[in-house]
Amino acid sequence: MRRNGQEGKDRAPGRPQRKGQEVARRPWIFRGLDRNRVNQKNIIWGELIGLKAKIIRASHPELVGIEGYVLDETRNTLTIGGERVWVIPKDVAELEFEVGGKKIRINGKELIGRPEMRLKKRWRK
Repeated sequence: MRRNGQEGKDRAPGRPQRKGQEVARRPWIFRGLDRNRVNQKNIIWGELIGLKAKIIRASHPELVGIEGYVLDETRNTLTIGGERVWVIPKDVAELEFEVGGKKIRINGKELIGRPEMRLKKRWRK
């Protein structure tokens, strides 16, 4: 039972308990120390979480133009947080990542797979 109704009036199970913990309005994005080492050739093996991404082309017209930071990555999707949170399938989109002032375009089909398994793949150059 809550004794101080003023403090916890917005609390509910499954919701963030403190301000700034919402996924869409997260105040920090992990950018890492060696982000400038990512380039066109090695972005496939690199960490995508924390990079600024923009959807350039997609099979679904409503996905085009979405931009924000990559919050999470699964085998087939990227979670991008900007004005709101979107879960984008990798295989239908062409993405543009901004790394150290440079813009890198890549087809989402090349990013399919778990991040740890993409390290083991061999890519033709």
